[in-house]
Amino acid sequence: MNSKAFELLNNPRLNKGTGFTLAERDSFGLHGLLPPRISTLEQQVEWSLENLRRKPQDIDKYRFMSSLQKRNERLFFRLLIDHIEELMPIVYTPTVGQACQEFANIFRETSGFYLSIDHKGRVDELMKNWLDPEVRLIVVTDGERILGLGDLGVSGMGIPIGKLALYSACAGIDPAQCMPIVLDVGTDNLRFRQDPRYQGRREPRVRGPEYFEFVDEFVQAVKRNFPRALLQFEDFATPNAVALLEQYQDQLLCFNDDIQGTAAVALAGFYAATRINRVKLSEMTLLFAGAGSAASGIADLVSKAMQLEGLSEAEARARCLLCDSKGLITRSRDTITHHAAPFAADLPPMTLEEAIDHLKPHALIGATAKGGTFTPAILEKMAALHDQPIIFALSNPTSKAECTAEEAYRYTKGKAIFASGSPFAPVQVVEGLKVPGQGNNAYIFPGLGLGALQAGATRITNEMLIAAAKALAHAVSPARIQQGCLYPPLRDIREVSLQIAVAVADTAMQQGLLREPLPADFRTKVAAAMYDPHY
Repeated sequence: MNSKAFELLNNPRLNKGTGFTLAERDSFGLHGLLPPRISTLEQQVEWSLENLRRKPQDIDKYRFMSSLQKRNERLFFRLLIDHIEELMPIVYTPTVGQACQEFANIFRETSGFYLSIDHKGRVDELMKNWLDPEVRLIVVTDGERILGLGDLGVSGMGIPIGKLALYSACAGIDPAQCMPIVLDVGTDNLRFRQDPRYQGRREPRVRGPEYFEFVDEFVQAVKRNFPRALLQFEDFATPNAVALLEQYQDQLLCFNDDIQGTAAVALAGFYAATRINRVKLSEMTLLFAGAGSAASGIADLVSKAMQLEGLSEAEARARCLLCDSKGLITRSRDTITHHAAPFAADLPPMTLEEAIDHLKPHALIGATAKGGTFTPAILEKMAALHDQPIIFALSNPTSKAECTAEEAYRYTKGKAIFASGSPFAPVQVVEGLKVPGQGNNAYIFPGLGLGALQAGATRITNEMLIAAAKALAHAVSPARIQQGCLYPPLRDIREVSLQIAVAVADTAMQQGLLREPLPADFRTKVAAAMYDPHY
């Protein structure tokens, strides 16, 4: 086989399979190496979808999509873009959770970039091994808190790969500019450490100063090697997630999706909910079941949005309260985590149910990663308190959701304004069909990244996140609102991401956080620059 033919057929970015034209086959010596029939990209998409749908299990479909991405990148993304509603749950949540758990079994060929703490002192040198020099977007995890599944170590690589696939599919970020990274600092998952197939360090997690020194070496290497890149922290355990965000958010273009992306998509849901219950955000009381990085991140961003509606900082924070496994977080506790402390209530200790009785919250937000947390009794309490209680069951994957859509509607007699982190099917109630909205971070982070990168932003701020949330809420049609759905259909995600990108860029410009002013035709230029796979 000649070298050019070999490169074309084995490089997923260049390969077209049977889509190579007659002229291309003549020019590159491909005759005989492919079946003689020439197919269009549209035909390949149709045939690939047929093959995928024959797979019996979602994990088999995940493997099919993963293999396709490694074989023909343009076909993979064309298929994903054209059938995003069907395939997002396959390439990302909830199926990606199972893929990460089974990573050692399904690993066939390398994807992404692996940095071990054993490489400490050589990170800058090793970053140069990455083949694509124009990296603009990095998603990094240390695998300690993958979705609601816990410590999966390097098997968490499926998360950065999946997130970046959504950046390209949902917001047109060129996949050649994307870099998924796992920082391997060991794992406390004993089952993985004892599994000979596990691909990472079979040592307990490194913690303390050595851990933070390693992460800092990595961040400084990113700044030197890819100075215009956006760095997204993903699925770090709460104490590290909060500490790293606080340390680096003013040093480079970065954000934490679990804290800030989740917060923005939840805030968008609240803004959309105001169109149903007619209660201003600043007049709501929110009670969180869960007090980790997701819950505190949502509470922080919501309280800042409330302040933009006229509340003082103290007044806004008093409307956002957190419960953990011990009950309501109050100032009387002996120990309170750093991220939860601003929302500690000046109240006596009480359980979640007692807090609902006492606070009469308009919204109950689940971020516990414990399925069934919202019991029938809790849901009935919320319905007794408000005509249209807001119930957000945000934990992923589906098995970790605090309640299902069907449970939320059943035990509130169809009154709930419901959203979830994982997808649920529509539910028929007496009043008609309810369409549960999926508060998927994919509604926010792709457009946020697109806007920041295309505008040349130097930082990600709360104001930019609030602008993204408002743009997302604005994109929900009156017909969707009528069905109780707080988010637009996924099929519109690229247009929604474009709207978010423009809102984010405009806000960054107002804050003086751009390298140069936005052109008058910024929206048009961004739309033209979005990756759109074709032959």
